[in-house]
Amino acid sequence: MLENFLIGFSTMAACLILQAALVTTALRYYIGHSRRTESDQAWRTLIALVIIMTLLVLGNVAQLFIWAFVFVYLGEFETLKTAVYHSAVNFATLGYGDFIMSERYRLLGPLEAINGALMIGVSTAVLIASLQDALRKAIRAEHH
Repeated sequence: MLENFLIGFSTMAACLILQAALVTTALRYYIGHSRRTESDQAWRTLIALVIIMTLLVLGNVAQLFIWAFVFVYLGEFETLKTAVYHSAVNFATLGYGDFIMSERYRLLGPLEAINGALMIGVSTAVLIASLQDALRKAIRAEHH
């Protein structure tokens, strides 16, 4: 069990570092966009939000690939394709159960699900914060 926690928390730490880098990049992009577009140009804001969303989704997909590589390295799955599918099911907390891991590493599945729930939540929070700021600015521009 200790081995699972060491592997799981190390993988979670790698995912957290990646997520933090992408969130920082997304927020810096949005802040830079906000400073450049003080005028009422909704299409530019829409493009900025799409770019932010794309960055965050790619970050989450990259994280499930990190977990999949760990599963293949540990010998849990023979193909990366199966490992990615299993990882996606875990990360998204779907839990189909059509592929299960060996008893030795089974605890990694719930750890990945915790990781996924947190990282998807962080992505959602960043997107909502950006959207709220954009709406606030649009309302302010309309009143002036």
